[in-house]
Order: sequence, then C-alpha cells, then structure tokens
Amino acid sequence: MAMESRRSWQATKGVERTPNRSLFYACGFTDEELERPLIGVVSAYSEIVPGHVHLDKLAEAVKAGVRMAGGTPILVPSIGVCDGITMGHAGMRYSLASRELIADSVETMAMAHCFDGLVLVPNCDKIVPGMLMAAARINIPSIVISGGPMLAGRNYEGKPVSLSYTFEAVGARKANLIDDGQLQQIEQNSCPTCGSCSGMYTANSMNCLCEAIGMALPGNGTIPAVYSARTQLAKKAGMQIMELVKKDIKPRDILTPQAFENALTVDMALGCSSNSVLHLLAIANEAQVPMDLHKMNEVSAKTPNLCHLAPAGPHYIQELNAAGGVRAVMAELDKGGCLDTSLLTVTGKTVAENIAGAVNGNPEIIRPFENPYSPTGGLAILWGNIAENGCVVKRSAVAPEMLVHSGPARVFDGEDDAIKAIYEGRIHPGDVVVIRYEGPKGGPGMREMLNPTSALAGMGLDKSVALITDGRFSGASRGASIGHVSPEAAEGGAIAYLKEGDIIEIDIPNSKVNAQVTEAEFAARRAKHVAKEPNVKSGWLARYARLVSSADQGAVMK
Repeated sequence: MAMESRRSWQATKGVERTPNRSLFYACGFTDEELERPLIGVVSAYSEIVPGHVHLDKLAEAVKAGVRMAGGTPILVPSIGVCDGITMGHAGMRYSLASRELIADSVETMAMAHCFDGLVLVPNCDKIVPGMLMAAARINIPSIVISGGPMLAGRNYEGKPVSLSYTFEAVGARKANLIDDGQLQQIEQNSCPTCGSCSGMYTANSMNCLCEAIGMALPGNGTIPAVYSARTQLAKKAGMQIMELVKKDIKPRDILTPQAFENALTVDMALGCSSNSVLHLLAIANEAQVPMDLHKMNEVSAKTPNLCHLAPAGPHYIQELNAAGGVRAVMAELDKGGCLDTSLLTVTGKTVAENIAGAVNGNPEIIRPFENPYSPTGGLAILWGNIAENGCVVKRSAVAPEMLVHSGPARVFDGEDDAIKAIYEGRIHPGDVVVIRYEGPKGGPGMREMLNPTSALAGMGLDKSVALITDGRFSGASRGASIGHVSPEAAEGGAIAYLKEGDIIEIDIPNSKVNAQVTEAEFAARRAKHVAKEPNVKSGWLARYARLVSSADQGAVMK
C-alpha cells in the first residue's frame, strides 16, 4: 500500500491526532507500533462454543505472524452462537440472526478504528459468513483463518461418529432401538476435541468454501483444530495479510462473479450444507455480485458430486484433509474444466497456482472426476406451487428411494409440535411432515430442524418420510429434508394454506415440489386464513423480523 493511502493514519498521524495517539498510548502501544500498519485480528473466541474455545491461541498465532511481517496486530472480539447448544429451543431463533450482528460489529470495529487490514478468525456456522459479509461490505484487505474441524468420535461399537449421530441417537432411544447406557456412551464420546463438528455441516462447509472462493489459504477448510498445522496456518495468514495490505488487494478484487461460481462448484462437489445457499447469497449481496437460486441449479447441473461426507456418508473432515483437502477436490474439478483457475486469491496467486501439484490421496474419500457419486451436485433447488420462489434440499444426503415421493401432509405450526408428534409415534411411513411459521420472519430467525430430522433418522423413518419447512436444516440433517420454502408462511406463502392430508409430490431430479391443491382451492383457503400471531413481539428479534428478507434472497436485513 502506498504510504499516502494508509487508512490508519486517519487516527494516528499529524498534530490534529494528538488526542487519538494518547489513547493508543493508554492501551500500551508504542510509537514504533503506530508507525506500522494496524491489523485488526477479529476473534470469535468464547467459552461456550466448542469450535471457538481454542481461538484465543489461534489469534495469538495470527498476531505473531503479523508482527513477523512488520505489522501491528490489534485483537478485537466477535460474538458467536453454538448452533448445537441452541438446537431444539427458543435459543435457535438467534442463530441466523446473529450473522447480521456479526457483520455489523466487524464493520463497526474496522471502520471506527481505521484498521489497514483484517484477519478474520471464526469457525462455526454463522460466524464465518458474517465475517465474510463484513469484509465484502467494507472492502479493506482481509483474510480468513478458521479454527478447523474437531476429530470424529467413537460410538459403543468403535465406529467413527459425529454430532449428527448423537442427535439421531435420541430418536433411536425413543424408539427403544438402543438403551440408556449406549446413549450415554454416544453422548460422552461423539465430540472428543475442540473444533467445528466433524461432518460436512455448515461450519466446515463454509470454511471449505472460504478456501474455494479465494479468501483463505489452502488448508483452511480441512486441517483439524488440534493439529499443529492449524497453528502454522494461522501464522502464515498473519504474515499474508501484510502482503495483501502492501499490494492493496481487497475482498472485492477476489469476490468476483467467477469466484462465486467456483465456490458453488466446489459446494456441489463436496455436498455442502444447504445453509451454504443462504450464506453465499448473503455474501454475494455484500460483494455486489448478482446471484439467485437459478444459478445454484445451473452450476449443480454441470458439477459432479465427488464426496459423501457425514451425514451423507461414512467419512469425516479429517479424512478429507488426509486425502488432499479442498485443493485435491478442486484439482479433480479442474480435470473436467469446471473451474475458472485464472482468478486471484489471498495467496497473491491464482487458483491454478494454488492447486498445482495437488494429488487425490484417496479416491474413496474424493471420487475421481470420471467416477462421481452422481453426475450432478450435492444441492438442488426445487420449485412448485408451495415454493414459488424456490426451496433447497441436500440431494446427496437423500436416500435414492426418496428422490421421488408422494404422501399426505402432516402439518405443524412450528417445530415443537412436530417433534412431539414424531417422538409419540404419530408419524408413519409415507408421510410428508410440514413445519411452517419457522421462516426468517415467522420464526423469527429460521430455526434449524435438526431435532425432527434426526428423530426420523434415529427411528428408521428417513427413507420413508419427507420433511418440508420454511425453516432450515443443519448440515447434519439427512433424508428428504426440504427447507427454505419461499415465500414463507408468515409472508403469505402457499405453505401457510396447506391442510392435514393434502398430497405432497416431491420430484427432486426434476426440481419440483407441489401440493395436489388447485389454484382456486388455494385462493379460497387464503381468503379464509387468519394470520398467526408473531412468536416474538419485542427485543432484537422483533426488529429482525421486521427487516429481514426472504430466504431466497439470503435472509439478509434490508
């Protein structure tokens, strides 16, 4: 960066900034430190999120890297919600909403204190996209270094497991398929280390996509949290931000339309969480890159699904890392000409340079391009008379026999009533569970339906029962779990007018989801409909409900 353009000088240079400098001195900074570029190290460290409990140490490694490269690191905080801990109760309403608070807080700290660059240190579900949204919005040199995945645990049979298995075990216990001792063993051993939960859930999906889109160094998505290589990567990220500042490489130089298409391509190949759709739309909005749900299916149609990681298959992120990680996946995709490898990344090099020499070390973990799990991507967008603006399903986690399904609607105005019905054995093979008023506005906050989907899976119903909601799903969900129905019930979407017993037709290969209800009948139901009272009428969530957009627009605040 040219000396005349250093942003931090707005707060540190000249006679007029004497009072400002006095406050830097009060924090313990020296003249020598103020002469160097000021780098904000935004850490989501806390003692309540397993993916974040070690970020204090990772942030210190980042700071060491910044100092080694001639900068002055300044640690600032970010909030972060643990989706697993909030699952199944009112706390989950705050999860997606927290993404907007995170983006706003990163913007606030960076702009208020005139940082020259940012190193973003997130790990879990909403924190990664929230920080990326802020980076795209304020557009100062930035790099992401995530906390990394936890290692897989072991169940009572010695098989590798992760958090999704724990949720499913509850359903298995309710159905008396396992006993209390087996449930306790699962509870105590499924999450054995710090880090983001070990399957291809939302956190690991977004950490891999940070790498694919060019905003993180190679290895960011897959190096386990407890490996020394993660600490080394953090130091390298701290050093690399100084190169980005020197060369004035900003997020929007990297976050181009072609980079988003690369990210979508890797998303489809990996079989990422359906939440990645929401987050890529939101990041693209901040980067001023046009994107809609039709783009998702366009990319999916030409991208093979190369990985079946938990919950879609038996493999975990540590195995993906050992097989070559995201670089190896991208190298396989490059064989088929699926990527634009000319694009700039935070390494200062192109995608082609980043993946040069990458080797697929295990074709069982990363299928070769010519032998994919399926010729199309892991996610699919569906449309129909109950989802006029679209909905999303993680196709790679759907049993083949459920790709096309027809059955009677079992309708619930919220997750709590639905999970009660499932636990009580009132859901039967062939049913289509409909959970509404859980969308961005209606929830508010678009709760994840991991408890219902896990209960169905644990009871052995995931291959015979579908679930449709205007809420969303954890990346840990599997089965015919169709979410993000837009328009949502609270905005007058057709899902609000479904009745118990309506026949729902699902055709995932042909991107369709419809109710056997005529337009005239929907109109008659709409005319008689009485609007549901809001679930939350005060506080931050009530404000969020007033301002949040539809899921098909990324559930961003307008």
